[in-house]
Amino acid sequence: MKSKLLAYLQLALAMILVGSSVVVGKILTVSVPVFLASGMSLLVALFILLPLMLRENNGIPKLKTGDLRMMFLQALLGTFLYRIFLLYGLRYTGAIESGIITSTEPAVVAILSLIFLKEKLGLNKILGITLSVGGIMVMNLIGNQNGFAITNMALIGSILVFGSVIGEAMFTILAKPVSKTITPLITSTMVTLFGFLMFLPFGLYEMSNFNIFQMSIIEIATTAYYGVFVTAIAFMLWFNGLKKVEASVAGMFTGFIPVSAVLLSYLILGEEVGTSHILGGFLILLSILIITGFPSKKLRSNI
Repeated sequence: MKSKLLAYLQLALAMILVGSSVVVGKILTVSVPVFLASGMSLLVALFILLPLMLRENNGIPKLKTGDLRMMFLQALLGTFLYRIFLLYGLRYTGAIESGIITSTEPAVVAILSLIFLKEKLGLNKILGITLSVGGIMVMNLIGNQNGFAITNMALIGSILVFGSVIGEAMFTILAKPVSKTITPLITSTMVTLFGFLMFLPFGLYEMSNFNIFQMSIIEIATTAYYGVFVTAIAFMLWFNGLKKVEASVAGMFTGFIPVSAVLLSYLILGEEVGTSHILGGFLILLSILIITGFPSKKLRSNI
């Protein structure tokens, strides 16, 4: 029980840190090119993770080809393509539409867990998924009087954003088949390394038109935060927690992302928090309590 509770705390904190990337990214990418900023943040994370991994394993760890393949796919889908799909999707569709689409992630993780990992969906998971999706939709829909903009470009943007949801969901799914002998530190380091190498050519191209030596203190600080907390620490927490719970359960903790983003947007950026955000956040937290076994374990009957 204590092991599961620790895993839940690790997963929650990881997603709170990921939620903070919305605020940090908004500050950073105002003046720093997106691919360059992503590459630099991953490089910062590598400066932390790589020495720790080498020290833990007394050198370069011996990894199976299958494990390396899975970690490469995690980096490709959950780091590289996730950011690209989301970045370009937001160019063609609005933030409200994107928020509604990304609210499907807990459900997508649960469905992919059923398909690829053969995890059962109990009544508590179904109820938790429903509340989580409902909570995030409440945060995005209430107060929106304009509805969806039904245009060809909006449709393209929506498809791209949903692609980012699938990429992030697969990031969780692909972590489960990795050998149990692979530590969270090794997984975090290798996924970060693969992601950095994918962003490197694009970052170098953007750097040809951007002088990194003229970055402000704020830009340097946000890049460092993104690398240390959003990447290195969040990865470590996520992979540690994921080893102890089912992927579908871990997927529910992605509900902390919009809650964290909304609160930090209010505290740091001064954006308004409305009743819909409070109600939606309550439903998300309630969904996580239910799917993790509270308040009643009688809900654990399988379908």
